[in-house]
Amino acid sequence: MAWTREDMARRAAQELEDGFYVNLGIGIPTLVPNFIGEEIDVTLQSENGMLGMGAFPYEGDEDPDLINAGKQTITELRRTSYFSSADSFGMIRGGHIDLSILGAMEVSEKGDIANWMIPGKMVKGMGGAMDLVAGVKRIVVIMDHTSKAGDPKLLKACTLPLTGTGVVDRIITTLGVFDVTPDGLLLVELAPDVTVDEIAGCTEASFKVADGLAA
Repeated sequence: MAWTREDMARRAAQELEDGFYVNLGIGIPTLVPNFIGEEIDVTLQSENGMLGMGAFPYEGDEDPDLINAGKQTITELRRTSYFSSADSFGMIRGGHIDLSILGAMEVSEKGDIANWMIPGKMVKGMGGAMDLVAGVKRIVVIMDHTSKAGDPKLLKACTLPLTGTGVVDRIITTLGVFDVTPDGLLLVELAPDVTVDEIAGCTEASFKVADGLAA
């Protein structure tokens, strides 16, 4: 059974550690805060100049002046601070963010990522993606294992314009979890009732299977 968006966000929340400063990309990554355990204290950072983001507001409580980088309304905390986007990107470029969880359209077996543009179809601008993959200590990608047309998104080499090369550390898809290692992709976890053969059948990239992982 493939993981849902919520399942992937729940799995990604396990990547967070107490005391982390974390940047979340748009899309599925914005669901991650719903699954952060009470024992974990993390600080969420947004490229548009906010440190310490709260939960999404209830309907009717939205403040249009409080938005994240994806233009979604959010809430503030007692410890929230605000600053210019220049200071925000200084945090990112200076290596002060521990983890970024991003969506992607393609990831290669070498950890290259394409997540900002589909020529002729989707050209929305790169936002902070290139700074994030270059400046953040650890990059985790959440994405569907295949496109809506059934084409693999884990590839030998990305076909779309790149966001960064060799920058991805871990990939969480609808079917499992992969680590990017010096020897290529390593499948380390399977979604419930998903088999290695099933993953191999819809993955262009080469990958190895971690010892002890059930086939």
